Amino acid sequence: MGYMANLIVEGREVLIVGGGEIAGRKVQDLLAAKARVTLVAPRVCAEIEDLADRIQLYRRPYQAGDIGNAFVVIAATDDEELNAAVSRDCTARNVLVNVVDRPALCTFTVPATVHRGDLTIAIATNGRCPALASILREELEERYGTEYGELVERFAQLRREMIAQGWKGPQIRARLVEMYQAQER
Repeated sequence: MGYMANLIVEGREVLIVGGGEIAGRKVQDLLAAKARVTLVAPRVCAEIEDLADRIQLYRRPYQAGDIGNAFVVIAATDDEELNAAVSRDCTARNVLVNVVDRPALCTFTVPATVHRGDLTIAIATNGRCPALASILREELEERYGTEYGELVERFAQLRREMIAQGWKGPQIRARLVEMYQAQER
């Protein structure tokens, strides 16, 4: 079983190896998280071409030195030998690595997520069944609309005010639970 964490990649170096559509989605997600993205691939899809001015792009095969100062590396290729090499290189340097759809080669997996403002709901199967995580994500997207992002903002403000008034954690939680339950009725 994995230990779920929310990586803060803002301003950090992230290397992506691969230039296909999956790599393109990873680039988009990482740019949205304000990471500094470098991508290495001999060829890239149209989506990556469209983002080329926002990333460091090397149009060539991967080399072990590409890891550089990366905080995180994502291998998104269809070349199993290359994916395994990226995983080995990262593991040897204690760099977090995700090899898309190959949990045995990963030091972390990426959950399916629903974002509503600062609310993130994550669904993980520890890499065992990404399709199920995707199905559940779609259900959660329907259940939790944009109003939940607004709720986070409202509750965050209330929490700040309660802390300023000297409320303790259990008191704050109890009050917010009460307010949430009242709104759900």
